[in-house]
This record gives sequence, C-alpha cells and structure tokens, in this order.
Amino acid sequence: MSEQSVLLLRKQLAELNKNPVEGFSAGLIDDHDIFKWEVLLIGPQDTLFEGGFFKVHLTFPSDYPLRPPKMKFITEIWHPNVAKNGDVCISILHEPGEDKFGYEKPEERWLPIHTVETIMISVISMLADPNSDSPANVDAAKEWREDPNGEFKRKVARCVRKSQEMAFE
Repeated sequence: MSEQSVLLLRKQLAELNKNPVEGFSAGLIDDHDIFKWEVLLIGPQDTLFEGGFFKVHLTFPSDYPLRPPKMKFITEIWHPNVAKNGDVCISILHEPGEDKFGYEKPEERWLPIHTVETIMISVISMLADPNSDSPANVDAAKEWREDPNGEFKRKVARCVRKSQEMAFE
C-alpha cells in the first residue's frame, strides 16, 4: 500500500465532502479502508436515467493514481457500457497505454491526472450518451441502437423505479 495513494485518496475525499459535485456523493464503504468507496449516483436530468439513485463501488489499486480504479454498479442498471454483473466499461477506466485492439487512443484511457470527480463526470456523461460501438452489455447495446424508445426504455425505467424503491428502504 502506497502512502502517496492513501494521502491522495484522503485529499480527494475531503475535497468532495467540502465542495460536493452535482450528480453524485461519495464516501467510504468502511472508514478503515480508503481504497474502497461507495458512490451514490443520481440519474442525470433529461436522460432515461433521470430520477434514479444508483449505488456504485470504486475499488482503487494500491498504486493509484498510476493505475485506474475498478467501478461496479451495485444497483441494477441497463446500459450498453455496464456489464450485466455491474462492471463499468469506459475508456478512462482502462489501463493506461496503447489499446491492443486499436479502438482507443492512449489519451482516452486512464491517466494519473484523473480524480474521482473526473471519473464520475465521465460516467454521468456515459449514462446520457452510451457508446454502443464498444459495449459491455451487448443486449442493451442492440436495444439502444435498434429501439431506444421501446424495450431499452422500458428496461431502464424498471431499473430507475427499483433504484428509487431501494433508496428509501
């Protein structure tokens, strides 16, 4: 465990508590583990996810910020860039360097300058504008491309409803 990683994560958490960012709130899952965060993501306005309350876990590696955290939706969500098990697939959370498939440019991938705030802003943007060219959930991507206002919209609405019910339990 790197002391630098601990200090940086403490600083980012303190900054988010002092100056909250619209669209999410973040804290630790366990007060004794700075490497595991829980984030409450509020479905962005004017999207199908509006009104939803989605719980997300961020797990940071011991060499953060040299490597990206892993992100997983705990609340069920239907989205092309979120695997059915909740794992988030977004460029800035991919390991730094060259993409062996040639799909992403190195500057689109993880860079040590990213923070929890920049990650969450990217994820909020991803909810509003899915990338169906590189899906983690092929079924959601197919529905998004072929019928965004049909089955895709119904499944997202069900997830939003469930997230609202869970938020007030």
